[in-house]
Amino acid sequence: MSVVTEYDIDKLDEADNVELTDERLENGSKGKLIKLAGQLRDRRNELNQMASERADKRDELNAKTREKVDEAQEHREQRDELNEEVQEHKDKRNELNAEANELFDEVEEMKEDLELDEGKSIEELESEIEDLEFQQQTEVLSSEDEQELIEKIEAKREELAEKKDKVDNSGELDELVEEAEEVRSEASQHHQKVTELADKAQEHHNQMIEAYREADEVRDEADEMHELFVEAQEAADRHHEDFVSVQKRLRELDKEEEEERKDERQEKMEEEKQEAEDIYQKFKEGETLETEDLMKLQKTGLL
Repeated sequence: MSVVTEYDIDKLDEADNVELTDERLENGSKGKLIKLAGQLRDRRNELNQMASERADKRDELNAKTREKVDEAQEHREQRDELNEEVQEHKDKRNELNAEANELFDEVEEMKEDLELDEGKSIEELESEIEDLEFQQQTEVLSSEDEQELIEKIEAKREELAEKKDKVDNSGELDELVEEAEEVRSEASQHHQKVTELADKAQEHHNQMIEAYREADEVRDEADEMHELFVEAQEAADRHHEDFVSVQKRLRELDKEEEEERKDERQEKMEEEKQEAEDIYQKFKEGETLETEDLMKLQKTGLL
């Protein structure tokens, strides 16, 4: 959107400007020059007012730009602080995961030492024994087959008992597993904090980018308004210079008129002096003078 439209700034209409040509300045009559000086003065004042309004709008936009830059900087600082926290939780998470891995490795080693991973699990042995016992109860078998089935059941029971004895004696393994799981859980909590804080940091980063974008946009508007200010101020300055030129020309005309009046007075004085001298000559020659002639002699100091 144009700054002129958004801020309802009056456009500078070149047609309203007052033009001063060398011809008008040098050959214009005093009356026309006085009128021209008034027009130049009035247009200069209008343009100065226009420039002042544009300067105010420019300053307003520059202030808004600074606000947006400050806002962006705040988001940058918050983002950086959050990223520092993210890194701290990452380091702690990695440290705890490494510790948990070591504990689970110890668990596996202990299981190998107890041979708990060899053969079938307790659940599998119990299921097989149950199936064999059900077969014994429900099927009609020969004596030889039934004896073979009984021996198989007994072997499974012995294996199951041995497996359970090992488990009963593996309390230290359970504690180690519990410790490893607790450490892994704590690492997961730190990972959750990493995710939460990283999301917040990204949000502040996005807000920072948006604030900088808005600052650039407002700065462009301020630059445009500054150009409009310069346009009005330069036009006002030109009108002022032309006004000063016309005023100077009027003073020159006043001086020329004064010189002309001075010359006229001097010429008149000389004429009066010459007339008085002629009258005085008549007086010396014995001619009778009229009252008016006597007053002219008194005026010039010859009587």
